[in-house]
Amino acid sequence: MTFLSAALDRVKPSATIAVTDKARELKAAGRNVIGLGSGEPDFDTPANIKLAAIHAIEAGKTKYTAVDGIPELKQAIIAKFKRENSLDYKPNQIIVGTGGKQVLYNALVATLNPGDEVIIPAPYWVSYPEMVALAGGESVPVICTAEFGFKLQPAALEAAITPKTKWVILNSPSNPTGAAYSHAELKALTDVLVKHPQVWVMTDDMYEHLVYDDFVFTTPAQIEPKLFDRTLTVNGVSKAYCMTGWRIGYAGGPAPLIKAMTTIQSQSTSNPSSIAQWAAVEALNGPQDFIPTHNKVFKERRDLVVSMLNQAGGIDCPRPEGAFYVYPSCAGTIGKTAPSGKLIENDQDFVTELLEAEGVAVVQGSAFGLGPAFRISYATKTADLEEACKRIQRFCGNLR
Repeated sequence: MTFLSAALDRVKPSATIAVTDKARELKAAGRNVIGLGSGEPDFDTPANIKLAAIHAIEAGKTKYTAVDGIPELKQAIIAKFKRENSLDYKPNQIIVGTGGKQVLYNALVATLNPGDEVIIPAPYWVSYPEMVALAGGESVPVICTAEFGFKLQPAALEAAITPKTKWVILNSPSNPTGAAYSHAELKALTDVLVKHPQVWVMTDDMYEHLVYDDFVFTTPAQIEPKLFDRTLTVNGVSKAYCMTGWRIGYAGGPAPLIKAMTTIQSQSTSNPSSIAQWAAVEALNGPQDFIPTHNKVFKERRDLVVSMLNQAGGIDCPRPEGAFYVYPSCAGTIGKTAPSGKLIENDQDFVTELLEAEGVAVVQGSAFGLGPAFRISYATKTADLEEACKRIQRFCGNLR
């Protein structure tokens, strides 16, 4: 008889955190390792946001707050949704959590019963199916291949819906592929969802501002007002505002759902950090001009990485619309032998041998539900990206 919960049998540790930890260990042991596994910007948090946090500390704003967020931050979120997404929310329709991950998890715990199904387009962020499992639901992955830009197709969505379907999770721009849905592509999906009133929409918009090449971001509740009352629109300050460690995520949704999520949060973590909340107020209300400046750098990095990876033997790298990831296929390397003598049978072998031979840490595509592929985060120094891509080219050139 084991002391640990059987729930742990349903969940795996995060593959992205695992590869980042492995790279850190090798660096500590003296290896020259370039880690491309972590999904966080290398830019510092803007000075005005840091200053807002310092002022909050100096003003003694260090006590417990309302579980679901301070009124000032809720108002900033309401203004953001109205300004950028044409969505109208009231304070009781907004929740603030300790990162977007907690907001997503709270929603699933608050709504899923055993046997309830959640449709998850694959490739997916590694945490979606694990959170569904911990909440007692059943994930229904729907494979979205490179042929369709890694995007869920309306017919595939329709085919996946059953009487047990409770949620569909949409993530645009996507982690891990960087794929982003156009207005027309989202409209085709919302047309399907309108016909199935039992299905709710959980949209993870964390990479909303990280889009390139004149791409225009839209979100499902904005496109189809009929879905507003069954959509949870999730966002946060981690990516665009370079605040990953501050841990502030938020969502807008129907008041009864937000109330249920607040109940869950009240008995788990209670309120997010008061200081981080005040920093997030400044992030949302303050100057936004650094975002296009950062995006210009990200776009240059994306183009560099896509170009260099497509020059590596056996690699095919699509050009994504957003986020700061690329998701190249390594199908052309399967069946070849690495310099160590190891036969590469799958993408796990590819990333393991790449790390051992060249000191480049990436995450295998199978962790995201679709291989053989790997994910690279290009949210790191351009010089490191260029060197990493040279090493990948060399590694692929040495396969036999």
